[in-house]
Amino acid sequence: MSSRMRVVWIAASFAWGLWGVESLPLLAQVAAPQSERESRAGSEPPTAAERLVEELEQPSQVGDFHGFVQHRFPLAGVGCTLVVPQREAAGRPWIWRARFWGHQPQLDVALLKQGWHVAYCDVANLYGNDAALARWDRFYELSQRLGLHPRPVLEGMSRGGLIVMRWATANPQHVGGVYLDNAVLDMRSWPGGSGTGKGSAADWQRCLAAYGLTAEQAAAFADGPLDRLADLAAAQVPLFALINEADEVVPPAENADPLVERYKGLGGPIEVLRRPGLGHHPHSLADPAPLVRFATRAIER
Repeated sequence: MSSRMRVVWIAASFAWGLWGVESLPLLAQVAAPQSERESRAGSEPPTAAERLVEELEQPSQVGDFHGFVQHRFPLAGVGCTLVVPQREAAGRPWIWRARFWGHQPQLDVALLKQGWHVAYCDVANLYGNDAALARWDRFYELSQRLGLHPRPVLEGMSRGGLIVMRWATANPQHVGGVYLDNAVLDMRSWPGGSGTGKGSAADWQRCLAAYGLTAEQAAAFADGPLDRLADLAAAQVPLFALINEADEVVPPAENADPLVERYKGLGGPIEVLRRPGLGHHPHSLADPAPLVRFATRAIER
């Protein structure tokens, strides 16, 4: 038995115990060697999951995400996740989640059902700094080797707004659209707490260290998401801002509101959904249909 077939047997045995016999055909499809895939699929190109097997030095940790196959794996020592649909949509669209993996997954699950992939690359405690951007650059390069769509939709929930908007503004040509959910867009607002928000003293110290700034230098910092919008607007990248208007953790007046005003002023397309009376939670929508429509239009533009 070849070393690759031994990997398949071990993974299949694990799946038998964890999910039952029903999972074996799908797992075998993911992990099958190239010769077997070619005989099975003929001229059909390999799926993103099959290409991932070829890319990784070690097999991914395979699990379940709301009925879909989830792959966890390191990339340059950074934890990453890719969830694959049962059948890939044309063009292999994908949504790139930032922070809080699995929290309020309504949109992610709805897109998986439509053939999208869902991805995650850990940038915890980096607050969207340049090191976080470098991690996402490496993951994006991997995504293209896997054959995923060249312009994903980015999903920034809460503090995830910092990384999605700093990466999007640095790479507008690689972004289909950005969904912002009660998103942090000025680190001085959160975690800094310099305005009306509660802030987080511990996170603020970590954030300053991540950027190599003093509190005085941070006050004059002009490279945050709200300072970098011109190229994104010029590329006509669509944004969707979900705003809970009673948010006292990430106050809209210091984050989403200036984004809406500035992006519109630059001629950028932005859709806004305001929810009066709601605080920082809940995120997402019980019925994610408006978000699905936004993502679908963004990927097709």
